[in-house]
Amino acid sequence: MKVDYIIVGLGLAGLAFAEELMANNKTFIVFEDDSQTSSLVAGGVYNPVILKRFTPVWNAKEQLAIALPFYNRIEEKLNINIDEKFVIKKAFKSIEDQNIWFEALDKPKLTDYLDPKLDNQNYPGVIADFSFGNVKEAGRIDTKKLVESYREYLKKENKIRFENFEHQQIEFKESSVKYKSIEATRIVFCEGFGIKDNPYFNYLPLNEVKGELITIFAPELKIDFLLKSTLFVLPLGDNLYKVGATFNWTDKTSNPSEEGKEELVEKLKKVINVPYKIVEQTAGIRPTVSGRRPLVGVHPKYKQLTVLNGLGTRGVMIGPTVAKELFNHLENEEKLNLETDISRFNKK
Repeated sequence: MKVDYIIVGLGLAGLAFAEELMANNKTFIVFEDDSQTSSLVAGGVYNPVILKRFTPVWNAKEQLAIALPFYNRIEEKLNINIDEKFVIKKAFKSIEDQNIWFEALDKPKLTDYLDPKLDNQNYPGVIADFSFGNVKEAGRIDTKKLVESYREYLKKENKIRFENFEHQQIEFKESSVKYKSIEATRIVFCEGFGIKDNPYFNYLPLNEVKGELITIFAPELKIDFLLKSTLFVLPLGDNLYKVGATFNWTDKTSNPSEEGKEELVEKLKKVINVPYKIVEQTAGIRPTVSGRRPLVGVHPKYKQLTVLNGLGTRGVMIGPTVAKELFNHLENEEKLNLETDISRFNKK
């Protein structure tokens, strides 16, 4: 079997690159072993503003200009609904919080996203003593539905194999690689934190951060916006809300923990004051990089091997952009963004 590309891993990164290949009539096969779950359990929120500091997300406008049409095309192709638009309401904790918000309004990159008029409305069940600030142009991609639907699509197209990828089986040829019975021009590794077991890219400084979420049933909480406070409360419909998330740098398992649940419950006491029932708890490992920039590029020695990884907490926003940049680099010799190019970590 001969293909242009082998993709290892089908989370958000692998999916975005596969879609780029199909748009350009390139052949490929995906290997997916279900070892990484971060894309499946992610909140999937796209938000152009860092609400902890009221600063713009890096290249947010450019990323959204690529990402939103990208997800729209997938919705049409797979006949699914995955993109839900909503307003994010930031619950201020103090007058100082409000003042910082007004200062942020003057930042050119934030004027399109921050509403200058504060929301003083009372929302039953929501704890907010200092009103809300509204963030526009936000929404959520249902990453679980996206990834699962896309896997089924690739399965029907015979473009995916649900099995472990064995790195030691790679054979290098002059301008291609052979993996078992498959010959490909290049391999793109989109393995999430599984890259730690990749002998070709395990030198990259990828950190594993465990994140946990709970889904609650709260019939008295009637909100149709994403509430951002000590944590986020995201409406899912039918009185269900996703609540998160934790950041655990020591636990490297993908198993939900009692510690994670207790942390979320404790924080939620400061956000809502209506009864609720926990109906689900999920966990995943986020692959993150120092400086919060993804890992994109070509192996310094083996030019047939490439990586697309480390999308972090804003994967739904940045994934389509970096996939396009990597494709254009490999196929059209366009330069990679220096802030994401893995050459920044090559030994001098």
